[in-house]
Amino acid sequence: MVALDPTETSKALAVAGGYIVLTGLVSYFLKERLYISEALLALVAGIVFGPLAADVFSPARWVGGSSTTLSTLTFEITRIVIAVQVLFTGIALPKAYLWRERRSLAVLLLPVMTAAWFVTSLLVWALIPDLTFLETLVVGACVTPTDPVLANSICKGRFAEKHVPTHVRDIIVAESAANDGLGYPFLFIGLYLILIHEPSHPTHTVGGAIGEWIYNIVLYQIALSCVLGGIIGYLARKALKYAESHNLIDHESFLAYGVALTFFTLGAVGLLGSDDLLACFVAGNALTWDDWFRLETADHAFQDVIDNLLNTAVFLYIGAILPWSEFGNFAGLSPWRLVVLGILVMLLRRLPWVLAVGKFIPALETWREAAFAGWFGPIGVGAVFYNQVALETLPDDGTRQHLRDVITPVVSFLVLTSVIVHGITVPIGKGFQTARSRTLTLTRSLATNADLVSRLPAPVPIGTVVAQIEVPVPAAAVGGVAAASANAPDEQGGRTRTACASGTSTPLRSAGPSVAFDLLRDGLPDAWPGWQPPAVLSETGAGVVQASQRKELV
Repeated sequence: MVALDPTETSKALAVAGGYIVLTGLVSYFLKERLYISEALLALVAGIVFGPLAADVFSPARWVGGSSTTLSTLTFEITRIVIAVQVLFTGIALPKAYLWRERRSLAVLLLPVMTAAWFVTSLLVWALIPDLTFLETLVVGACVTPTDPVLANSICKGRFAEKHVPTHVRDIIVAESAANDGLGYPFLFIGLYLILIHEPSHPTHTVGGAIGEWIYNIVLYQIALSCVLGGIIGYLARKALKYAESHNLIDHESFLAYGVALTFFTLGAVGLLGSDDLLACFVAGNALTWDDWFRLETADHAFQDVIDNLLNTAVFLYIGAILPWSEFGNFAGLSPWRLVVLGILVMLLRRLPWVLAVGKFIPALETWREAAFAGWFGPIGVGAVFYNQVALETLPDDGTRQHLRDVITPVVSFLVLTSVIVHGITVPIGKGFQTARSRTLTLTRSLATNADLVSRLPAPVPIGTVVAQIEVPVPAAAVGGVAAASANAPDEQGGRTRTACASGTSTPLRSAGPSVAFDLLRDGLPDAWPGWQPPAVLSETGAGVVQASQRKELV
């Protein structure tokens, strides 16, 4: 008997695949004409198909409703997506980029990132009730790193290539990839200071917490991961060059080398418990340190395809797990607090500090470039990842229950706000630019027309003589305009005709081979400089000015 099989796997595949197929059909129009971010579209689709609306794409049901299992799943998905993204970012950067732009990266990763952390924490402390400042440092650290997934989508496409200089795009994606790995020191300084109050923790003093933070985070997590990533990338480059020069590797495996290196680095460094995300970024940059691998793969879109699929999938997932029920009156939260927090974080978290130190960032040559880099520091997948790291580390014995309750809705709402705000910034900016361009064009057109009108002669009463000119005519005769009467022959043997303008009594006086015209307001020959009255031979050979050639003076 035929039966439907509506499993969660089938529904998830149908939604994800159907979304990619349908949006793919109009992807050029959406991204290159409307400039809509693919992350924003995928997030909206996740909300529509998720538990809030259609309820056919529900990650919570995949894990049987277990919040712990859902957190683990979210942690692993975001970890893989970020790792692939940061390694691809490292590959895409120019030759020896980290060394050449070490000063710019140092300013962005130290003072700017520290200022963003403190400002965000202060805003959370002011607007989210019943949190200590130490606890807000943990929440602020989750949203301090800029997201490499969103930053990469902003720095790609026709708008970015046309309006954003290459050096600005490079520094934005390089910083976002680096600070996603450098989020650990900011997160764990607050966590270690919280954990010293736990009976099971080995140290119970501030000095002990700081010491643990130095050797466990700064040295083991950050420094060791940089060394390991550099070694892995260097060895991978040498091995790949050898295989290529000896015809040992085929084209498909060559293109897939970056993805395979991501998984290897992620697993190997993860086994050691070091910062695998930062190691992936360093490994990617070490792989293309001499620009060889980047140039070899520049004409192939394999990495872009993988990047696009992963980005779409992860934001579909994030849209489906947003805790909408917790955005209301939950654990002291209220919608107005979250909305105000989102607006202030967008404005104050990063932009003022990049502008303040812009002159110390060589990669940003003007204040406009500093403003662009300061504004486009989005919050996205990295914040969701660090949220899960914080939940895994925080004590689950009830002593920090309020922090555990509010950290996910606060971080999730800031992610939602950032995706929307940064996703619509380019379309709105492009719309204003188009409107301004059309307004300036219309203004110039009106100014030109006004200038042309101002060159016309001033209006005069009907019948008033405007000017008098002499128009040469053949010696044989002179013609009239409307009605003419013959007079005595002139001295050259021609006939002098005295012509009167139609509706007036003003004569057109002959003077030998030329005729003097009194130019009147009420309809006479057009006598601007250079005008010659056309002559038509009559039966007698006389030159006659046709009345049909007259033009009204208006």
